[in-house]
Amino acid sequence: MLRCAILDDYQGTALSRADFGRLKDRVRFNVFREHIPETDALLAALAPYDIVVAMRERTPLDAARLDRLPALRLLVTTGMRNSSIDIAHAKARGIVVSGTEGFAGSTAELAWGLLLSAMRHIPQEVADFRAGAPWQQRVGRDLRGMRLGLLGLGALGTRMARYANAFEMSVAAWSRNNTPDRSAAAGAYFEPDLDRLLAESDAVSIHLLLTPETRGLIGARELGLMKPDAVLVNTSRGPIVDEAALLRSLREGRLGAAAVDVYDREPLPLDHPFRSEPRLIATPHIGYVTARTFERFFSGVVEDIEAWLAGSPVRTL
Repeated sequence: MLRCAILDDYQGTALSRADFGRLKDRVRFNVFREHIPETDALLAALAPYDIVVAMRERTPLDAARLDRLPALRLLVTTGMRNSSIDIAHAKARGIVVSGTEGFAGSTAELAWGLLLSAMRHIPQEVADFRAGAPWQQRVGRDLRGMRLGLLGLGALGTRMARYANAFEMSVAAWSRNNTPDRSAAAGAYFEPDLDRLLAESDAVSIHLLLTPETRGLIGARELGLMKPDAVLVNTSRGPIVDEAALLRSLREGRLGAAAVDVYDREPLPLDHPFRSEPRLIATPHIGYVTARTFERFFSGVVEDIEAWLAGSPVRTL
């Protein structure tokens, strides 16, 4: 009987999202609901397992960690991309790495919800309503007629452009590999100059991969270019935005608001200043945490394990 560890199942729902019973005679599953950040504790917990299922990038598995897991033979990541896994080193060690399908729309829908929440002060209004505060203390802003600046125009950025068009916003899009034709097809204006996009947009939403080129892309200088009442939304990866610079911009009133779902360190420490900044709306990286996405993730996990057991791995990375 092979052993499989499912990591970081915070909600404890993984085994109910797919037909794991198909594998009951060959694989024994163990779910880890709590994140294990410390390397020694993590590797001690995973030492007996032949198969590990990683939920997105919650638990890094770099070369040093992989080298201390001699029993590991199959590593499955939810989604088809995981920058927290050293895939090349895993292959060199003879570890098969497979991915799963997902649902791209989930994160874009959350990003749009965060933008609406920031423009209409929804979290603050709900909190005041429940606390019995005086009626109607703030004035919201209409999206119609505003400009949305998109950093990235892949599957998620394209969805955001469509949402913006439906709300009668204008859209400008920038990325290093964007083109006028791609922008036009998405209903966006092609903007080759990042500085100009930041300066002219009423809201900016980030939909880029985290790479050496995008790490720290939005720092103090870039935030300083934005309008003082602009909103920054980041549902992509935390390190794309300099957290310290963002906090300073918010505290000094040089940026209207920010709404984020991703952080440099996750789970976010309890004493992190993001948790108490009033101009910031923050959610615990839930962009992909929906029933439909989880069903696709874990159905793919079952398929990946079955295919590997049959000697024909699928969706290898």
